Amino acid sequence: MPASPLPLTRDLVLVGGGHAHALVLRKWGMSPLAGVRLTLINPGPSAPYSGMLPGFVAGHYARAALDIDLVQLARFAGARLVLGAAGGLDPIRKRISVPGRPDICYDIASIDIGVTSAMPDLPGFLDHAVPAKPLDGFASAWEAFCRQDGPARIACIGGGIAGVELILAMAHALRQQGRLAAATLMDSDAALSALAPQSQPRLRAALDRYGVTLLEQAHVTHLEAGAIHLEGGRVIHSDFTLGAAGARAYGWLESTGLRQHEGALVVSPELQTSDPDVFAVGDCAHMAHAPRPKAGVFAVRQAPVLCDNLKAALLGGNMRRYQPQEDYLKLVSMGRKSALAERNGRSFSGPLLWRWKDHIDRKFMAQFARLPVTSATVSPPEKAATPDPSSPGSALDQFRGAARPDVAVQPDGTAAQLTAGDAMQLISARHLPAISADPVTLTRIAVQHALNPLWALGAEPQAATLLLTQPQQSAALQQRQYAEIMEVADQEMKTAGATIASVQTSPGAALSLGVSLTGLCPRTPVTLAGAQSGDHLILTKPLGSGVLLAGAASGQARGRWVTAALDLMEQSQQRASEILREAARAMCDVAERGLLGHVQAICQQSERGAELRFDAIPKMRGAAELAETGLRAPGFDANAVRLPEIASTGPRALLFDPQTSGGLLAAVPADLSEMLLHRLRAHGYRAAEIGRITPQGDGILLR
Repeated sequence: MPASPLPLTRDLVLVGGGHAHALVLRKWGMSPLAGVRLTLINPGPSAPYSGMLPGFVAGHYARAALDIDLVQLARFAGARLVLGAAGGLDPIRKRISVPGRPDICYDIASIDIGVTSAMPDLPGFLDHAVPAKPLDGFASAWEAFCRQDGPARIACIGGGIAGVELILAMAHALRQQGRLAAATLMDSDAALSALAPQSQPRLRAALDRYGVTLLEQAHVTHLEAGAIHLEGGRVIHSDFTLGAAGARAYGWLESTGLRQHEGALVVSPELQTSDPDVFAVGDCAHMAHAPRPKAGVFAVRQAPVLCDNLKAALLGGNMRRYQPQEDYLKLVSMGRKSALAERNGRSFSGPLLWRWKDHIDRKFMAQFARLPVTSATVSPPEKAATPDPSSPGSALDQFRGAARPDVAVQPDGTAAQLTAGDAMQLISARHLPAISADPVTLTRIAVQHALNPLWALGAEPQAATLLLTQPQQSAALQQRQYAEIMEVADQEMKTAGATIASVQTSPGAALSLGVSLTGLCPRTPVTLAGAQSGDHLILTKPLGSGVLLAGAASGQARGRWVTAALDLMEQSQQRASEILREAARAMCDVAERGLLGHVQAICQQSERGAELRFDAIPKMRGAAELAETGLRAPGFDANAVRLPEIASTGPRALLFDPQTSGGLLAAVPADLSEMLLHRLRAHGYRAAEIGRITPQGDGILLR
């Protein structure tokens, strides 16, 4: 997150990445309010656009075209993105709960979480059907279903506009695949009742063209695997059942104590709930002054009013009133590239209207794809010459610590061994800048990054000192951030078997966290020396964190790539260490030196060579694509100069990519390699055998 020119004094929290909040983030990024810490809470790194969902289901759009990238949008707005589904809001204590992390405090909050069409009261629904909302879950389930083979029977419960649109889209997609066996649309009342009489025959005709059986006044009693049971004993067979009836608000809104109407939060013309510090928009809000049906058009038009009113609430200024239009244009996809348009009771349909709808939808999404991209981390066309390969790549390479008989420094500088009588203690320290604007994510990764050298040595973590730098902010915001960091750090350390002994804080331009750790070694530590010819090299985590973090900072990495990389960086290597340490002859963690730098360290200390297979090395999603563009992380050049004989262009640049909280690299006996890999993978590690140790003099070969 860019440093604010003024001290941070207020917390603004957006709950949900709906259409209105996405537009607020875009507008905020173009005109931010100084002194405000902006936070977005959303279950995933992207938000699907409802207008293009039927087109995606029908096969007209790729999945990537459907999603608003919230990671890039949050970066543009200077917001911290918290990945998780909000589970509660306490307007008295001004806290928002997100499972799995400390509560998030706010001064002003806004809720845009949409609705759900899940039917938990219908027996069997949760096990045998997919709700149309939330859209992300449905889109993923449909994508997986389309990858299957064989005849397919589909059904939709709910004959409103959404149900008709989606059953037509599903039928079209399966017909294009040659898989459509049967399609059924059912409603407990009359279908399409929300449309004008002129429009209904057009959509009924479209259902007939696709062979969709329409059942009205059909009451579902329960669902079983592959079967929908109706009153009267009729059974509809279905391989994919969609729920598009009776969209309802999320249950946790009721616990807020805010005024509600049929589960939705009642809002004023200023979009405030019964608590003036909490706003709500989109389908989860009910406009008591001007009730309207649930439609995305209202959320889109609420956005500019919401953005202005949030700023007014933070500054104490005058607010705007939102007055929705009486009617709105309904554009309904009809399976193939044809659409129906209705407004004020008038109705038209045909391919031309689909092209119009397509133009509107693409224009809406284009505004999120045209966010400014910085080039701070891209190598400039002109730069100072690379140091001579024979010279040291870093001054730290020459530092070996004080000359004391009771202190032995690891050759790669990651840790030191301290002896006092018969006891052996290890010490290491690492520091991370704000690689994530979310302090919880930063803390989890910083702790794992610091623990890795001890895990590589086979040590048991003991005590930690935290060195926390916080940006300028009010005492209240500073305390909120400190509380989040300390709660998470304490949890991570306890899991590792360590305790936090002290915390040192200091002001700075941006958030950063350093961790110094001691560990006890009840056995002979696993060092870099000891690898033997024929040993297999095992890597426990994919490469690519460096280039992906650089891509996140510059806006060049897709949000899903970045969040997947952060998840991997949070993964503890504790269990991997326990699996490997009894068998490993040499081991280290892959960190700032990059994979080849650490392979080189093992070879030098073991007086051996190595042969690596590039295709066998696991890589984080998106890392190769970014490396191909020429994007490089800070520290790359210093790593590449250590092995100038190995090409560092294209995807092979990942071999020199500095890693944050990387995996363990271990040399193990060849006859144990397969067993160790099986155990590692069983515990969730994306481990791979990437090469072998060769006799001294062979150097490092890349196949």
